[in-house]
Amino acid sequence: MTTRPLAQHHLTAPHPEVVALVPRLIEGDILDLGCGSGRHALYLQQQGFAVTAWDNDPLAVQRLTQQTPQAALARITVATPDLNHHRFNGQYHAILAIDILMYLHPSAIGQLIADMQASTLKGGYNLIICPMHDENSDRSIAFPFSFRSGELSHYYRRWHIVHYHEQQATWASPDAPTEPITLRFATLLAQKISIKEL
Repeated sequence: MTTRPLAQHHLTAPHPEVVALVPRLIEGDILDLGCGSGRHALYLQQQGFAVTAWDNDPLAVQRLTQQTPQAALARITVATPDLNHHRFNGQYHAILAIDILMYLHPSAIGQLIADMQASTLKGGYNLIICPMHDENSDRSIAFPFSFRSGELSHYYRRWHIVHYHEQQATWASPDAPTEPITLRFATLLAQKISIKEL
């Protein structure tokens, strides 16, 4: 299949964690939560995966559908659910939640992660990247939610945690560029395999 470079779609390059995840994946469906204008959805589609892309921002979804060739959109299913209230299930080989959980109400996080885990096929992956609560960070953006130290990894204590780290990084919204700020992030890649199977 011939694909176009992401630059031709005026998209920010995919997160390095997403690029590193691709070699681990087998053929299957991927759910991209908080897809924005589609930098990960389109990249994954170009790698041959069928992608379900959700974002509650209609303008971001409109950018995705308008800038993506029809041939690519044939393998990308787009919707605009409100993840604060939307329950879901499915059979996904991977579910991504990159720079999205911080925009949700804290009371929604536990159920959302439970739905992510239940909707992931055995052997599949969850990739989550989210800012952490850190009073020493340059918090010029006040997010509704941020993880406490160890909180994200605790949700996945029954999964195989491929890697997990908490560290500072510079951040700017890829869809609405602002001056980069320094935040502490929790980054987790976990596989749905019982610890007893390892």
